[in-house]
Amino acid sequence: MMKTPVKIFPLGESALTIEFSNEISPEINDNVINLSNYFEKSNFAGFIETVPAYGSLTICYDVPAVRKNFSEFPTAFEAVKNLTEKAIHNLIENKKTGYRLVEIPVRFDKESALDLEFIAEANNLETREIIKIFTARIYRVYMLGFLPGFAYLGEVDEKIAMPRKSSPRLKVPRGSVGIAGKQTGIYPLASPGGWQIIGRTDVELFTPESETLTFLQAGDSVKFHSQS
Repeated sequence: MMKTPVKIFPLGESALTIEFSNEISPEINDNVINLSNYFEKSNFAGFIETVPAYGSLTICYDVPAVRKNFSEFPTAFEAVKNLTEKAIHNLIENKKTGYRLVEIPVRFDKESALDLEFIAEANNLETREIIKIFTARIYRVYMLGFLPGFAYLGEVDEKIAMPRKSSPRLKVPRGSVGIAGKQTGIYPLASPGGWQIIGRTDVELFTPESETLTFLQAGDSVKFHSQS
């Protein structure tokens, strides 16, 4: 049984959110992913999808379908809330779900690493030290969002943590690897954006023609390495 206290509240008329915590934590994120996987594999009548985040999960549902199949509850929200509470009660906290370790090559040349020198200057380090620190860690995919396939990874070493740019770029090249605070992420498509760009990869992150729409999944581990 999960010991983490949770809050369950409606999100509009056709969704509810389960909030485990506001903190960034692998253990909390495990709870989110486990509950998401449970409903994706054992969904109920009226279930549409789950949307996992760092410390919360949103469940979207079809109100008429839920009301029809769970008429003993006064509202669709109460019905899904009841199903959610039962699922949480029966889940084993921090149960591992076979997460992958994915290696991603990154180019750190001047053309690709648009903000590398700025990051180095801001942290009083050499660019080679920034690259060494950045590639030394294994990062967790906490959630997907912003763009199709954009994975929010964490956490970067405090020595190279950087705030977002005060004035976002109108176009960040596809494959750009950025830092925002203690997060890092990869732009799957060319897009406006304010993350500090430390490098670029050719790995395809948005894969609509594959079995899965996105290359990276919540819970995956990512190891960056320098591409010569």
